Amino acid sequence: MTALLLAAGRRSKVLVLVLAILAAGGLASQAGKLEGVVDNDPVASLPSGSESRDVAQRPVADPTERDVPAVVVVARDGGLRDGDLDALRDVVADLRRQPPGLVDTRALREPEQAPGGAAAVLAVPITDNGDEEAFNETVETLRDRLAPLRERDGLDVQVTGGAAFSADLSAVFDGLDGRLLAITGSLVLLLLILIYRSPIFWLVPFVTVIFAEGASRGAGALLGEAGLTVTGQSSGILSVLVFGAATDYALLLVARYREELRAHDDVHDAMRAALRGAAPAILASGGTVVVGLLTLLLADVGSTRAIGPLGAAGVALAMVLSLTLLPASLAVVGRRAFWPFIPRPGEEVAARRSVWERLGDRIARRPRRAWVGATAVLVVLAAGTLGLDTTLTQQDQFTSTVEAVEGQKLLSESFPPGLTAPADVVLGDPGRAEAVQAALGRADDLVASARPTGDPNRLSVVLARDPYGEAAVAAVPELRRVVRSADPQALVGGATAEAYDLRDAAERDNLVVPPIALLVVALVLVVLLRSIAASLLLLATVVVSFLASLGVATVAWDVLFGFPAADPTLPLLAFVFLVALGVDYNIFLASRAREEAERIGTRRGVLAALAVTGGVITAAGVVLAGTFSVLAVLPLVLLTQIGTVVAFGVLLDATLVRSVLVPALIHDLGRRVWWPSRLARQDGESG
Repeated sequence: MTALLLAAGRRSKVLVLVLAILAAGGLASQAGKLEGVVDNDPVASLPSGSESRDVAQRPVADPTERDVPAVVVVARDGGLRDGDLDALRDVVADLRRQPPGLVDTRALREPEQAPGGAAAVLAVPITDNGDEEAFNETVETLRDRLAPLRERDGLDVQVTGGAAFSADLSAVFDGLDGRLLAITGSLVLLLLILIYRSPIFWLVPFVTVIFAEGASRGAGALLGEAGLTVTGQSSGILSVLVFGAATDYALLLVARYREELRAHDDVHDAMRAALRGAAPAILASGGTVVVGLLTLLLADVGSTRAIGPLGAAGVALAMVLSLTLLPASLAVVGRRAFWPFIPRPGEEVAARRSVWERLGDRIARRPRRAWVGATAVLVVLAAGTLGLDTTLTQQDQFTSTVEAVEGQKLLSESFPPGLTAPADVVLGDPGRAEAVQAALGRADDLVASARPTGDPNRLSVVLARDPYGEAAVAAVPELRRVVRSADPQALVGGATAEAYDLRDAAERDNLVVPPIALLVVALVLVVLLRSIAASLLLLATVVVSFLASLGVATVAWDVLFGFPAADPTLPLLAFVFLVALGVDYNIFLASRAREEAERIGTRRGVLAALAVTGGVITAAGVVLAGTFSVLAVLPLVLLTQIGTVVAFGVLLDATLVRSVLVPALIHDLGRRVWWPSRLARQDGESG
């Protein structure tokens, strides 16, 4: 359809407009199904072959072994009263008479009082049948049924355990897509109005952005139905990514179109010229983001891997609509849509030199000093990565107060903290059960108790440490060593082991995927710029910019946000987003610099490119940073961390890196930057 736009006139543009709307609208009609395919089960994110996933998928002899406990904790300063315990027993009787939802009354036991009598617990087993909505509703119904207990003066009542953590995590994502859509859409709308200073023109790119977001969500729903694991996290990231990318591509095309309207009488001629100039950069930048995201398919962590095809599909749709729906819309509405700042043929841009031209002049006078200084600033900022700690645990993943976390703290004051999430030991030889129990009994620094279950092949192990805390997660290898000293074929699973295996897989992903992503992006740059030297130079600036952004964000998370650590998957996600999106701005600048170099030489060409793209790149950076910053207001640490690091990194890329570092490097190297292309030999400038 883009070729049709280049070759044809008004009628064909109307046809393209109609076809693009129908295609995007068809996909967008499926957007409502996206929430229905979301799966936040942590087991789905475990790498295949991991020990805890094998345990979770092993068949059980007793169906109650699949139950997940919601642990009711009641406590009172000075000790519980008889009436408190009676009220808790009444809750048990009520649950047995009218069990809510998926409560499994077969495994429901009487409450247990702590030594000293300050607290009591009631483990309410909830059947995990794969219906996440019904499971979470059961937890919330249980909390509602505790109203008589909560009304007792001075009695602290909390619900924790694996079921409560699962429900509270799902609650974070409940309605998340709608909130993100409203906040992000409003922000993009405001920025477009400020950028174009027109009461009507903002509507043209905004409609394209809305269609792109809706179509991407529809595509995500179809991918989920086809078997892709879509999490609430990846769904939220998809929205802000597509909003940002689609707006960036719109800004680039509109800037070139406005430029061409001053050189052409006919708007269709102007659009053809704009597409010839901007389409290659949009295709290259969008293609780079797509292939960069697709490298996440190599990740072992399922939630990380899912972001790859989901985000790639969204960016691809944003790119396609920016090259079909948007240009067709612009050509149909004509130049008057820019009112009151309508670009006219032969119109000269304001005589006052822009800030980008003045900046280019300063760079040209001392290019080496400029790039050395910019690099030094980035290196200093990158020093913050030395304090990066990627040991965030499940209980620390929320940015707001959550009942499951508060309940775990309350329980730990009077009971073994591991009571809420026992480790699950699958025996290789059931005859070794007593030996394994004995070995665990000797490891009293790790284990509070170990007991048989209704399944002769399994043991339930209550950890001596908070099962959701860092100490317990870090001790999983030692726990497995103790178990296998008595039964070499035994496996250890459960929530704590799952957290350890996810972290182990994330550490592997953080080492394996980035080099492959860099290689793929480098190949795209070489094809676009036809220069190995320029591709390596631009890629190096992106890597340094990523490290600087991560360094600043690491300090901010500690000092400003007070986060105990970063999520284990954060470094890889930040790397892929910042490298792929940062290269976008490299491509916008470098492709225009190469175009200008063909006419006026490399050194003058890069300054001309900075003058005409500086404004649009900065605007694009502000928009993309704004959309990602929306994630920072959500009550989950990982999303806040992704939002802050990408927002800062994009701004850093669009300003210091793309406005100073890259132009100064290209100016200093001169025609050598295009090696080995013919431009390195034909450029008329010396050096």
